[in-house]
Amino acid sequence: MAQIIDGKAMARALTERTADEVRQIVAETGTPPGLAVVLVGNDPASEVYVGRKIAQCRKAGIVSFEHRMPATTAEGELHALIDQLNADPAVHGILVQLPLPAGIDAARVLDRISPLKDVDGFHPVNVGRLSTGTGGLVPCTPLGIMMLLDSVIDDYRGLNAVVIGKSNIVGKPVSMLLLEREATVTVTHIETRDLPDVARKADIIVAAAGAPQLVRGYWVKPGAVVIDVGITRVTDHDGSSKIVGDCATHELEHARAVTPVPGGVGPMTIACLLANTVRAARIASASSNA
Repeated sequence: MAQIIDGKAMARALTERTADEVRQIVAETGTPPGLAVVLVGNDPASEVYVGRKIAQCRKAGIVSFEHRMPATTAEGELHALIDQLNADPAVHGILVQLPLPAGIDAARVLDRISPLKDVDGFHPVNVGRLSTGTGGLVPCTPLGIMMLLDSVIDDYRGLNAVVIGKSNIVGKPVSMLLLEREATVTVTHIETRDLPDVARKADIIVAAAGAPQLVRGYWVKPGAVVIDVGITRVTDHDGSSKIVGDCATHELEHARAVTPVPGGVGPMTIACLLANTVRAARIASASSNA
């Protein structure tokens, strides 16, 4: 029977540690870390995500600055807000919720955020630092994935890791983090040939393709560790709906450990956002005292 890696419990523990550090920062500086969350438009899923992030900020003692803008907002107006937040010393982290409405170039918006306040880890400077192993803020989901893996793996050296999906948000950064641990990493994508055969060689599988139940039991060798990043709502034959991941978890009893969906990667992503905000506050404090 595969071990279920409890992302909810790990996220709670990380948030408690973050709250302890927030209290320490307040004692040292008198100023709590601050996270600005920018939501453009009224995408229902984005509304839910933003609400969860703000609620978790409050639990950890992080001050949240919520900026809601209509879907008709011009890109220049959004740039102006980011410039204002970049210059605000009370704001240590800036998160622009994606997706943005049509007509706004997300890449230009994300590039506008100061790398020191880029708690999502999407700025090219932070991407470059990650790829060269020279620090920077790491994207939240890959950071959470590595913490989940660390709970069951002590030594990555020589392990075969297969990452399914090559997105800039998950696939590419998590592959670089695995390489830093001396794993041998294969990044696969929609054009990969014989994907099940590639996956069967893996000691670690990170499934981040956004394809419901793509990874079947026969794709996974006995004893592998499987991290399921996908989350999709599907409709059953009887008309009821449920949330599933990229893996057919019920077929993975022969794996060593798996993450559930929901309750695996998702909670860790938000917890790592808070941890990144505290780290950004520490960087700002060190810069001001230098």
